Amino acid sequence: MLISCGDALIDFVPTRNADGREAVMPAVGGSCLNVAIGMARLGAPTGFVGGISTDLFGRMIADHAAASNVELGLATRSDHQTTLAFVRIVAGESNYAFYDEATAARNWTYRRGTVPFADGEAVHFGSTTLVNDQGAAETKALVADAQASSTICFDPNCRPNLVKDKPAYLARMAEFAEAADLIKMSDVDFAYLFGTEPYEQRASALLGQGTSLVVITRGSDGAIAWHAKAGQVEVPAPKVAVADTIGAGDSFQAALLFALHKQGRLARQRLKDIGIDELRRALAFAANCAGITCTRPGADPPWSHEVSSSW
Repeated sequence: MLISCGDALIDFVPTRNADGREAVMPAVGGSCLNVAIGMARLGAPTGFVGGISTDLFGRMIADHAAASNVELGLATRSDHQTTLAFVRIVAGESNYAFYDEATAARNWTYRRGTVPFADGEAVHFGSTTLVNDQGAAETKALVADAQASSTICFDPNCRPNLVKDKPAYLARMAEFAEAADLIKMSDVDFAYLFGTEPYEQRASALLGQGTSLVVITRGSDGAIAWHAKAGQVEVPAPKVAVADTIGAGDSFQAALLFALHKQGRLARQRLKDIGIDELRRALAFAANCAGITCTRPGADPPWSHEVSSSW
């Protein structure tokens, strides 16, 4: 099983009504839930760990996840309200306003002994759950338990408008990166975390501390990756008609983990030994899946029948 741990919420994505005025449309989202949905739709056995409300929006989230074949038995249901995120597209980038006080995702606690890490080939985590102290502490405990048997996959998916203490947040992200076998981040995340430091310099430092694979997605400029053994690989982004980029990075991560899983290269030692051609193929597949997501509004990762693949 592939496991994704973190946020589940409702995005209110921009649209226009019949009169042409700006409006918003509710869509199930949350970076880590999106990753789970993306992996499951492609055909991987997938479970989600996190807090989901029993309110109206929480039922939308649960129904959407179940319809995408995500196992929700590992999630925690509560009567806390659902996190809401309002999205506005500015210069091609998604900007978010979050309403996240006293929510099911914010109040999630890790229930030790309930997650079958022995059967979990990989555990993905990141995003808004790591901003607040409780979510970060609970995730840290989960990752510590998972490390013995599962490949640890990390996407910081930074949300600067939620961060109150940037130095503390940067230190927290560095600590999580130290525990990760695979780190994926967008160019926007990289700039927030590392400023103008050259990509290759930071990737070298991350590989030097034990990470096997570092990937940076760059929107229409494609993705570039560094592997401790295979070296550097770059793949282009497909040319598509973009509806919005919401969930594109999550779809990339989901497809990358799925591709590595199908290649038999996701387990920790197998990831360390991956060849450059296998890595390029996995990255290209991930870029194509992200491209499909960009063609439709909201976080809507592709299903296996929508992807041209010989997996």
